[in-house]
Amino acid sequence: MNEVVGRDDLLLLTLDTLRYDVAAELAAAGRLPNLAARLPGGVWEKRHAPGSFTYASHQAMFAGFLPTPAAPGPHPRLFASRFAGSETTAGRTFVFDTPDLVSALADRGYRTVCVGGVGFFNKQGALGSVLPGLFQESHWEPEFSVASPTSFEAQVTRAEEVVAALPAEQRLFLFLNASALHQPNWFHLPGATREAGDSLATHAAALEYIDRHVGRLFAAMSARRRCFAVVCSDHGTTYGDDGYTGHRLGHEAVWTVPYSHFFLEPSA
Repeated sequence: MNEVVGRDDLLLLTLDTLRYDVAAELAAAGRLPNLAARLPGGVWEKRHAPGSFTYASHQAMFAGFLPTPAAPGPHPRLFASRFAGSETTAGRTFVFDTPDLVSALADRGYRTVCVGGVGFFNKQGALGSVLPGLFQESHWEPEFSVASPTSFEAQVTRAEEVVAALPAEQRLFLFLNASALHQPNWFHLPGATREAGDSLATHAAALEYIDRHVGRLFAAMSARRRCFAVVCSDHGTTYGDDGYTGHRLGHEAVWTVPYSHFFLEPSA
């Protein structure tokens, strides 16, 4: 990562609330053609989330604690704030002296931009301003929220506008929190109703919706130079599993998440 940082643009795309089992099943069934084409081997990596809900997980990820491989470690990290005794900082880790990766990248000359989604990024109150406040530039509109059936399309359009407005030589760190998977998501499945509510099937339909538009985001982020992309969930959620509904709780469906990182090469 010490070669990547300063050379390439960077993308962190969090698919908020995405369960690992649903992501893996859809990739295996060929229902995620655009995402699977980028995943090494066409499969998601199984990892453990650093938090059980959005705020906690993103605070950890912005400090360098991306989801951890679901196997005995230690597992060296891509990014790490410098502190004594770290067992997951290695020679290939980008180590920074600020408390978060966002400010570290700004110090390295990156334009840091947040395109928010769920309520923790809406800047409508003190709590919803903490995470976007880490960035030099942040965007949130009602069209980006969990209540919008076209949230991801609107977010990608804003990301395209951000990229287009940058000088060619300006490096970019873009963070996008995709809200489409978060409840309510029933409107992504044709024939589903508000009364019937959300389910694993509507969760899957929301991921297919994201897949239909993610190619635009990847194209924008690789339009100027190579981009290093991290695509992952921040946590999963439950739909009646063992009697649980929602997240911010200690269930396997919440703690197990899909993860991948890869390069987006610029088009010829």
